[in-house]
Amino acid sequence: QVQLVESGGGLVQAGGSLRLSCAASGRTFSSYAMGWFRQAPGKERTFVAGVTWSGGSTSLAASVKGRFTISRDNAKNTVYLQMNSLKPEDTAVYYCAARQGGVVVTTKEYDYWGQGTQVTVSS
Repeated sequence: QVQLVESGGGLVQAGGSLRLSCAASGRTFSSYAMGWFRQAPGKERTFVAGVTWSGGSTSLAASVKGRFTISRDNAKNTVYLQMNSLKPEDTAVYYCAARQGGVVVTTKEYDYWGQGTQVTVSS
């Protein structure tokens, strides 16, 4: 079992930055690939970024490449999403998720989810 708790969301102006954190419980955190997803009102939840269990490989959605970075610290059981140059269209609830195996972009492939943290970018 893995429990995930996101933090770091908030209100920021366009062009600003936020860093989201996802703290995981459980001794086996380091064996899980981690992903960040987001869901805007009335829209489906979509993949934003993912990192392998070792942190050695990352994936980013095209819409956030060059602006967002995902990383993890297995000693702290935490995964991060650094978001720079934020745009109003980045406004959404951001979720972290965990799965055994590699990084994939489909939500149904993830076994554990956090409760989400709201990110609002004003223009």
